[in-house]
Amino acid sequence: MSEEERSILISWARRRKTGAGLARRSSIVLECAKGNDNKTVAAALRLSSGTVGKWRSRFASERVDGLLDEGRPGAPRKVDDARVEEIVRQTLETTPKGATHWSTRELSKRTGLSHMTVSRIWKAFGLKPHRAQTFKLSPDPLLVDKVRDIVGLYMSPPDNAVVLCVDEKSQIQALDRTQPMLPMRPGQMERRTHDYRRHGTTSLFAALNVATGNVLGQTHRRHRSVEFRKFLDLIDVSVPQDLAVHLVIDNYATRKSPLIRSWLVKRPRFHVHFTPTYGSWINMVERWFGLLTQRQIKRGSHRSVRELERAIREFLQAHNEDPKPFVWTRSADEILASIARFAQRTTDDQGQRLISRISVTGD
Repeated sequence: MSEEERSILISWARRRKTGAGLARRSSIVLECAKGNDNKTVAAALRLSSGTVGKWRSRFASERVDGLLDEGRPGAPRKVDDARVEEIVRQTLETTPKGATHWSTRELSKRTGLSHMTVSRIWKAFGLKPHRAQTFKLSPDPLLVDKVRDIVGLYMSPPDNAVVLCVDEKSQIQALDRTQPMLPMRPGQMERRTHDYRRHGTTSLFAALNVATGNVLGQTHRRHRSVEFRKFLDLIDVSVPQDLAVHLVIDNYATRKSPLIRSWLVKRPRFHVHFTPTYGSWINMVERWFGLLTQRQIKRGSHRSVRELERAIREFLQAHNEDPKPFVWTRSADEILASIARFAQRTTDDQGQRLISRISVTGD
């Protein structure tokens, strides 16, 4: 037995994911390699001498490959490749009458196959007609420059400066359920009524420190330029005066009002980096807003706006006691290449639909 064969057999015998049969055969051959006879190996592994002799001979004639299971033919296929191709084609290129997408049972009626067969074909090709995702490509003419600028701040922040991702979560509703919630119990999830009462709204201005993960927040009942300037005043006071401040913000009108422009001109240490149009995904504070919604707002019950704002402040305090920064991993080139591929697919799909429409109408 060579050292390479020995290492392969040891890995098969010890690895958790190895099948029980293959692990047993590997152990048989390893024991035989120690110079033991069939009876000794059989007694040590609690097997019959015939089993030990069978796999000893198999290894001697076919080496490691002889220990592997042979492919089993199973039952013959009842659905040939042509029918599978037809199922996939109909799923992708057609729709049922009176509906926007196929279901397994609707397609099984059309094709004569069982709905389980259709389901297996969909699973094999990764088809999920019942699901859909939304997207929005940015039409910003400065998309490339803005992406490179902001990703550069995330991955290589400037010295003697702080990078803050700033945005507002507006119109947060103080919702109270019409009946008391039933708390979670063993074997039973938390239950609540589907309807609710509205008790007003508030807006949260937040600034996420990219380096530390700390979040500076302030709630206001309105979200005009006046409120945004108050939040900028809070940032100005909170950040040491010897540090430059780089703000990553969106293109909302309150960010570019004369009041805000005047405020920024008077404070040259502030540098503004606007995100691309429809590009909120590049602002990391949006990810923190998702945590706030998931852990505090979505399942909360608030009888007043003041109670809602108190819950938001409690979440802020708890987060800042043990902050963890988000780590940006994708480079600007990778992001732009992904956008380019998606834009090309969108253009190709629109072109194909136009060609199909022309061929049908004859225009």
